[in-house]
Amino acid sequence: MANIKVVFHSGYGHTLRMAEAVADGAGAALIAIDKEGNLNEAGWAALAAADAIILGSPTYMGSVSWQFKKFADASSKPWFSQQWKDKLFAGFTNSATMNGDKLSTLHYMFTLAMQHSGIWVGTGMMPSNAKAAQRNDINYVGSFSGAMAQSPSDSSPDEMLPGDLETARLFGKRVADTAARLKG
Repeated sequence: MANIKVVFHSGYGHTLRMAEAVADGAGAALIAIDKEGNLNEAGWAALAAADAIILGSPTYMGSVSWQFKKFADASSKPWFSQQWKDKLFAGFTNSATMNGDKLSTLHYMFTLAMQHSGIWVGTGMMPSNAKAAQRNDINYVGSFSGAMAQSPSDSSPDEMLPGDLETARLFGKRVADTAARLKG
């Protein structure tokens, strides 16, 4: 079984719910970036030992949160020694609007993974884009690059749509399946 970690920042709890769904699908452990953008030494050690790292951040102002950015900047230490080279990477995000420039957030994560000489895993899911599609369908937001969810700005994390959370869970499973194939 592959060693998979989900490292994420959550501002209001929605990204945490998504991280939990991704981790459930991947059989992964969660590593939270704190409200000051820090990761403890145990978190850094866990990422060093991981076969796959799944990145998560809310989309704020068209990119990752400043806390996630601080973590990314701090990852220059493992970058310098190419400690994360050839690990699998994947990413997920949530924003209040349907578009919300979430793809910019995923591109940021993709670039970070490429800087670390990683291997990116996309969703592998077709979008729900037929006339019969419903908002609660799998991959309704229609992302190939990473998992996306949408939560209205005045909603609580408990109000996240089951379809978005199931998309996140299936995304985590895809990362785990990919990691198992590469490891085996």
